[in-house]
Amino acid sequence: MAGDKADGGEVPLLYSEGNIAARVALEREVRGWSTIELADRVSKAGVKMNQTAVWRIENATPRRRINVDEALAFARVFELPLEELMSPPLEGLDLDSRRLVQEAVEAYYETRDAEDRLHHAVVGIAEHIQAHPDSSRAIHEQCLRLMGEERDARTLTEYIEGGGYYR
Repeated sequence: MAGDKADGGEVPLLYSEGNIAARVALEREVRGWSTIELADRVSKAGVKMNQTAVWRIENATPRRRINVDEALAFARVFELPLEELMSPPLEGLDLDSRRLVQEAVEAYYETRDAEDRLHHAVVGIAEHIQAHPDSSRAIHEQCLRLMGEERDARTLTEYIEGGGYYR
């Protein structure tokens, strides 16, 4: 059973409140947030919390307990599944590496969201051109005006003529 003695030592729990506390500290540090900023974000997520509570979760002996609502709020604030927040922190990555991975993940999602917005806009313009074929040249000219670069305007026009960004 998890938590029982094995060979004279404590068996680590795969999911535990202690893991959440360790992950809260790690995830906060990776994002460069203070305990005050994390407490504010948790409060904005719907669970009132102050800086002292965050510090006690991360550092106090005995550590401050975490209730289910707080665990869910931490998961929401860190944009992690609760199961991931409850699992032990991964070994082998220093804080700088974790920050770089976090930055890459955020950039990936921002890029994906931007590509989705671009696709929807391009599809809308393509549908407009189908309904108003005479507007094609004016749309290209407007792209050129707004973008300032012929090559970029031509690329966007090709997306529009192709009916979407995704191929």
